[in-house]
Amino acid sequence: MPAPAGRPEPAAATPQIQLIPASAEGALDAAEEAVDLLLDSGRAPGELLVVTTGEPHPWATHELSFGEASYWAQHDAGDDVFYADARVAARAGARPVVVVAVNGGPESAAASALSAAHARAGALLIVCGDPQRINSVLGAAV
Repeated sequence: MPAPAGRPEPAAATPQIQLIPASAEGALDAAEEAVDLLLDSGRAPGELLVVTTGEPHPWATHELSFGEASYWAQHDAGDDVFYADARVAARAGARPVVVVAVNGGPESAAASALSAAHARAGALLIVCGDPQRINSVLGAAV
């Protein structure tokens, strides 16, 4: 049913964005703490996607050592928290909560990771990193 004249159509739901200030070196730890808090508050592991902009998360590195097919099969199963590097984040599917660790890497990696994360986050996008860097990248990415 169209909106009455003079009233805008309701916008598609956009995720709430939460910023957790951290240094590039501390962004991954901050993301881990956010994941722990989300799990402790009742979020199911399969609802969470974690994206890194610099060094990949150790879980992703470990799982990729078994091959890409196995790594992406875990993503597709959707049973657990999934960790992706910014370079492959666009391939990841939507999840209710996406956590981004801005833990280094070039500005382009941060911009593409934040853009992909924003598009995939259903309810909540948590960004961990340097607030100045994130705000400048977020302005261009979302």
